[in-house]
Amino acid sequence: MAAVSALSLPSPPPPRSPRTLAYPALRAARASSSTPSSTGPEALVEIEKSRVIACLRAEDGLLAMEAARAALRGGVSVLEVATTTPGALEVVKGLVREYPSSTIGVGTILDARDAKEAVHAGAKLLMSPCTVMEILRDVQDGDVLYIPGVMTPTEVLCATNAGAKIVKVYPVSTLGGEKYISALKKPFFHVPMVASQGITIDSMRRYIEGGAAAVVLSDAIFEKEAMKQRNFDAICRLAKLATLQGCGGGK
Repeated sequence: MAAVSALSLPSPPPPRSPRTLAYPALRAARASSSTPSSTGPEALVEIEKSRVIACLRAEDGLLAMEAARAALRGGVSVLEVATTTPGALEVVKGLVREYPSSTIGVGTILDARDAKEAVHAGAKLLMSPCTVMEILRDVQDGDVLYIPGVMTPTEVLCATNAGAKIVKVYPVSTLGGEKYISALKKPFFHVPMVASQGITIDSMRRYIEGGAAAVVLSDAIFEKEAMKQRNFDAICRLAKLATLQGCGGGK
């Protein structure tokens, strides 16, 4: 017993210093953005309230602007403009000015440079089809909500351990649709998940009932023929229907 009492326990490790931003360019972009400091949490609350993220891709900036206006008139409150849209950041700037109470974001963000430019444009939301750790590390405690893309349980765990507040399951319909979301939610019941890819207005309630916090709707709102014909009334109607389903009115 004397020998045991003589043993000394190891000292606890010193506390970690606060996380600092690793990318000065993105830090500077955040500092210069006019977005309020509470944007990140507000964006998350809005997503979980509306249940719908409208994803806009268009062949030109003018079409994108008019289509976005139609969707927002229809009740959409969270909208992302894909970087593949020509002039996407100019569209975001215009929408942020016209709809300051809406959550306007940029999708298909693939690197820190894209993230910096999106934040400069006033985006409140960044989304990726995969998890870009550089972006996740830099914005997780900041003003902008980043939703990384995940596919497997390991990717969900890695993203959330790195600080993700919410993840996007992509490409969900290829992976099994609402059944896959339901399966993922069993071990990760505490992780908010957005279902993305191939979701229709008719199927969105099944995803939500399966555990999705929200769904990403692309062609379901910005229907290809309506976009081609520049039928903004049709887009507005689809947005209204999606919003109703998101609120539970379509049950």
